[in-house]
Amino acid sequence: MVILKEQGTSQSFKIIPRVNDADSIIITGIEGSNTVAFTPTYDLYYMVVSGIFALKQGQQYTFSVMNETNIVYKGRIFCTNQAVADFSINTNIYKETVSNNDFIIV
Repeated sequence: MVILKEQGTSQSFKIIPRVNDADSIIITGIEGSNTVAFTPTYDLYYMVVSGIFALKQGQQYTFSVMNETNIVYKGRIFCTNQAVADFSINTNIYKETVSNNDFIIV
């Protein structure tokens, strides 16, 4: 799963596609899909996908990297503005309960 942020500037991620040729990425979410054209760059065996992606925080997306009409890679994107190293799906949600651990036999 690719982790991206909700921002208006260019972001990039690496993939290993079936074929080393691509020209667009189709991102599909709850609100529909959008296509982002890009020119891939390569880092050893990885294809680097770069572009400005219209994402909303807390949403999951599926994406397909395309070579004209052929799908060369499929994956998932999760959008969060939390730092990836500190990311937890339970941040600000989990509530700890306090108990005195008394065990009573009747």
